[in-house]
Amino acid sequence: MMKIGYARVSTDGQTVDAQIDALKNAGCEKVFTEVASGAKKDRPVLKEVMAYLRSNSDDVLTVYKLDRVARSLPHLIEIMADLNERAIGFQSLTEDINTSTPGGKLLFHIMGAISEFERDLIRERTQTGLKAARAKGRIGGRPRQMTDDKINAVRELLASGTPVKDAAAAVGVSVPTLYRWLPGTAR
Repeated sequence: MMKIGYARVSTDGQTVDAQIDALKNAGCEKVFTEVASGAKKDRPVLKEVMAYLRSNSDDVLTVYKLDRVARSLPHLIEIMADLNERAIGFQSLTEDINTSTPGGKLLFHIMGAISEFERDLIRERTQTGLKAARAKGRIGGRPRQMTDDKINAVRELLASGTPVKDAAAAVGVSVPTLYRWLPGTAR
């Protein structure tokens, strides 16, 4: 089994020393370190670690604490699913999670089920909210740029000989928007 460590701090003013010591004491042969906000989606060193881990091996990604590797529960589930798919273990020292043990595997599956349940609830609430809004006559989306009043005003301006560019500016839309709403307008 080869343990690969990942340590992260948010700012240059912080130090990864305590994390590195804990990871080495846990048996990590190699430790990757990164200075990046946990909220950042793009973390190059984390990508490097994920690429370094070998599929179908005894590799185990080891972290000091869960929040060092993932931004949120869905992000953690995404990482764990990738590791699971590639048959790579995961260990968090602080939370005492180790997916190479039966208890760790159970915890991983429970977390996955909770995440899926959460996504389903969000989807259900969204659909219910949209249905209720439609029943009240509200339609979602961006408001129309060309209202009926603007369309009538543009038609009058164009009929009086105003150039298309000036007619569009008069109602506050772009020329392409005007053409889209009034197909057949002379160019």
